[in-house]
Amino acid sequence: MLEYKITAIGTPPGSATAVANKSEIKFDATSGRDDVLPNPAELLLASLAACILKNVQRYSEILKIPYKGARITINGIRNDNPPYMKEINYLLEVSTDADEKKIQNWHRNILKFGTITNTLMRACEIKGNMIKISNH
Repeated sequence: MLEYKITAIGTPPGSATAVANKSEIKFDATSGRDDVLPNPAELLLASLAACILKNVQRYSEILKIPYKGARITINGIRNDNPPYMKEINYLLEVSTDADEKKIQNWHRNILKFGTITNTLMRACEIKGNMIKISNH
C-alpha cells in the first residue's frame, strides 16, 4: 500500500503553499477568487489531469503504443448549495498513429487504473473522450 503526504501552509488574507516531495505548489486560499493562483477546485481538476497524463505514459509503455504528446482539457461543473463537484468532462488528445481499437483499450486502462480517476468516479460523474490527433 502506498502512502502520500503533503504539507500546506496558509497565511492571511489567503495565500497558501503546499509542499509535495521537494516541490511547492502555490494556490488561492482567499475567501473570494484570485485571478492568478489556482483555487482548490482547479487543483482537484489538475490532479485528475496529472493522473490521466501519468497513465497515458504508463499504458503507452505497457501496451506498446508510441505517442508524441498528449493534452487534456477538463471542465468541472460545481453545484452551489451544498458546494460539490457535480460533473467533470474532459477531452484527452493524443498524438499517435495507433488505430481506434488500441486507443479505446488504452483509454479504458488509463481510467481503470488511476488513483485519482477511481477516487473521483466514486464521488461524481466523469465523462470524457480520448481522441487521436495528427502525429507530426
